[in-house]
Amino acid sequence: MADRYAVVGNPVAHSKSPLIHAEFARQTGQDMEYGRLVAPLDGFRAAVDAFRREGGRGLNVTLPFKLEAFALGDRRSQRALDAEAANTLKFDADSVFADNTDGVGLLRDLEANLRFPLAGRRMLVMGAGGAVQGALGPLIAARPALLTIANRTLDKAQRLVARFAAAASASGTRLQASGYEALAGRGFDLVVNGTSASLLGAGLHGAPPELPGGVFAIGGLAYDMIYGNGPTAFLQHAQGLGAARLADGIGMLVEQAAESFLLWRGVRPHTAPVIAQLKTL
Repeated sequence: MADRYAVVGNPVAHSKSPLIHAEFARQTGQDMEYGRLVAPLDGFRAAVDAFRREGGRGLNVTLPFKLEAFALGDRRSQRALDAEAANTLKFDADSVFADNTDGVGLLRDLEANLRFPLAGRRMLVMGAGGAVQGALGPLIAARPALLTIANRTLDKAQRLVARFAAAASASGTRLQASGYEALAGRGFDLVVNGTSASLLGAGLHGAPPELPGGVFAIGGLAYDMIYGNGPTAFLQHAQGLGAARLADGIGMLVEQAAESFLLWRGVRPHTAPVIAQLKTL
């Protein structure tokens, strides 16, 4: 019988994870099946327990259950501890291992796929919510010269700076918080949108935070953690501000899935063909 895995969330019908993991399994010759699991908003633990009893080996966790997944772990990776959230669960006979692969997925997309090494760069991360919290550890470990966290509510960004200050010091990264209005003329090499601005491609005219002029350095990259069927509101805004390169979160999605697959199966799949496939859908 094939080993069982799934993505759990509410809603989850839109998830591309089954397609991604089916391609990974075919590519690596793994005997596994991967489905979707809708958990009631007040019944995450019960849904997970039932999946385990039925032989489930692991789960990817999407909104709104990443905090509950973290709490469910008997053991937690440092990445999950840094994020205080988990997007991957691995079930052993008597324990649950909780991990967070979002940040390393973003980093691998930037450095391996987009060939944009972060060491010595000046980068801006927009937002101070869960997506940013999960990404900061791996981003800081890549040793950028400067990492600025900008948020509409400045004290939230300041709290993240305080939380990650020791990691930044160890990496030689200057970590700071900022409001958006103070970013004019700062010339960042990389600007990452970690806010939940809506997708133009989905017909929803979102309102990403307004960035001032001069926020991008020459050759600067704009990266949106969100992805859709068309350019996101943030990427359209960034292009108007002079960003030289644009990228959405499809690569991050596939790379974080590959990290989960490695945890579960002990083999890392090739991500490039899967990213290319998703971009044609």
